[in-house]
Amino acid sequence: MKFIQNLANERFAKSASMFLKFACYFSIGFFILCTVLSFMGRQTFSLHTSTEYFERAIYAEEHHSPHSRSLTVHMGDDIRVWTGDTDQIDRTTQIGLSLMYAVHTIPIILAFWFLSRVFSNINKGQIFTEQNASCLLYYGLLQVFAAVCVPFIKLAICWLTNLISDNRVSISTGQALFSATIPSIAFLVAAYIIHYGVHLQDEVDHTL
Repeated sequence: MKFIQNLANERFAKSASMFLKFACYFSIGFFILCTVLSFMGRQTFSLHTSTEYFERAIYAEEHHSPHSRSLTVHMGDDIRVWTGDTDQIDRTTQIGLSLMYAVHTIPIILAFWFLSRVFSNINKGQIFTEQNASCLLYYGLLQVFAAVCVPFIKLAICWLTNLISDNRVSISTGQALFSATIPSIAFLVAAYIIHYGVHLQDEVDHTL
């Protein structure tokens, strides 16, 4: 009990919130960098040519040996590309892969930004505020969107890419649907709790 009380004190909460705010900033910068690398052709995928198979190929290099991999990114989904008659990955396929990666990262970047606002306010001693409730709500909604809607958007981009590309692309996605949705709903509940606390505080202030 004493250990819990030591953790649940204002000084520790402010220090932890400051650390988590910078952790959010670091995550935002990391995902932005990964998105840039994807558009530079540094995203890995499984490549099938007429004669060979490469497990971690990238668009930016002609030789797809695993030993040549440096500063590459992977979306976490199983992406496979089959080349056409020329055995080359065309630019349309690369754009489609990069768009899928951007759809994957942009909601996460926005979600971490809203979460960083919450930690910034907590560090200032501002806990039960409408801004915190709104930011937690947006964070939860973005995470739900990333878990539920983004896989379908990726499939749509894959389908459109196959319509206009000489290559064929397939993607297996949505594996983390349930594991990502439940924590996201928890943040929606937390947003409601803070909003309700703000409402109660307003009632007390008006009563006094």
